[in-house]
Amino acid sequence: MTAAVETIVSLQDLCKTYHMGAVTVEVLRGVTLDFSAGEYVTIMGPSGCGKSTLLNLIGCLDKPSSGTYLLGGIDVAGLDDDQLSAIRGARIGFIFQSYNLIQQLSVVENIEVPLYYQGRLDKEGRDRAIELAIRVGLEDRLDHKPFELSGGQQQRVAIARALVNDPLFILADEPTGNLDTTSGSDILSVFEELHHQGKTIIMVTHAEEVAERSERVIQMRDGMVERDVRN
Repeated sequence: MTAAVETIVSLQDLCKTYHMGAVTVEVLRGVTLDFSAGEYVTIMGPSGCGKSTLLNLIGCLDKPSSGTYLLGGIDVAGLDDDQLSAIRGARIGFIFQSYNLIQQLSVVENIEVPLYYQGRLDKEGRDRAIELAIRVGLEDRLDHKPFELSGGQQQRVAIARALVNDPLFILADEPTGNLDTTSGSDILSVFEELHHQGKTIIMVTHAEEVAERSERVIQMRDGMVERDVRN
C-alpha cells in the first residue's frame, strides 16, 4: 500500500482585494490549491496575474481578504501579525531575486540570521550554518562578505539561509532572475538536489526553462488558476 502524501499547504477559495480610494482591485479571485510534502512547484503567469500576491499569502507576508489557508493543518488566515511572524520564522524559508543579504555580515553570519530571530545563536546553530554553506558549495567562502561574492554565490547563501531553520517548505521568488544563464542553471541544480532530498519548494518564475525543471507547473491569469499540470 502506498503511503499517503501529507498536504502541507491547502488554499480554499482564496481572495485578495485591495481598496485604493474609490477603486477596488481584485488581485486573487478564488484560488484553490493544495501543495504536498516533497513537491517542487513553479507558479507562472504574466505580470499582474497575482502570482507574487499568492506567494506573499502562502509566505504569511500578507493576509487574504477571504478564503481559508491551512499551513501544516493550522488555519493561518485569521492569525495576527505576531503569530504570522512566528510561523514565518519557524516554518517557511524565503529566497528572493535580490538575495536580501546583509552586507556587513559574512557568509556564515548571513546564514545564521533566522536563528538569531529564533533565539538560537549557539554553537549548534553555527555548526549547522557552516554545514549548509558547505552543502551549497561555499566551503571556501565562509568568511567572505556578500560584496566579495558573485551573484550565483550570493543566491547560494540565500538558499542556505532559507534552510537553516529546517522549514516546512521553501518559497522562492524569481530566484534566477538576476543571474546569467550559467549561474541560473547552477542554482536550479541546487534546487533539484534539495527536491531529491525531500524538500518542498514553491517557486514563482516567468521563465519557461525554469518551470520545465520543476515537477508541477501552475499557470495563473487574471487572479485565477488557469492550468495546473505535472511535467
